[in-house]
Amino acid sequence: MPKQIPCIWMDGTAEEAAAHYTSIFPNSSVGEVTRYGPGQPMPEGTAMTVSFTLDGQEYVALNGGPQFPHSEAISFQIMCADQEEADHYWDRLTDGGEESMCGWLKDRFGVSWQVIPTELMSLLGDPDPGRAQRAAQAMFQMRRIDIAGIRRAADSVPA
Repeated sequence: MPKQIPCIWMDGTAEEAAAHYTSIFPNSSVGEVTRYGPGQPMPEGTAMTVSFTLDGQEYVALNGGPQFPHSEAISFQIMCADQEEADHYWDRLTDGGEESMCGWLKDRFGVSWQVIPTELMSLLGDPDPGRAQRAAQAMFQMRRIDIAGIRRAADSVPA
């Protein structure tokens, strides 16, 4: 299978976004930066593309302009080992951004992320349908995922 590299359309903030993201994720770095030249769509010297790696996953940020704003139709999932790791990403990515529901957020650049403790998927897919339903109902009430709260709800005995 060919290598797939997500390309994130930005409106002049590609370098800032790459620096921000690489400060949050471990084993991350900014790579090659290409720049617009004279007579091109953005001011000469503005970054056209910025390659960066987040914990081994390659990305490209493209300064293309305001024509295509971000939406929740595309998001990046961060599968976290535990609540502490999820809280790290949530706190850093919502700084200057906005919280949404069920572990979703938009960062300061308008990019959508889902911060998900891996245990959540097990609880939502529990073979006991009642337990899975109680976990889902608890999740639907949350912005930041609180895995202990979801676990308590899943384990609660219906009246």
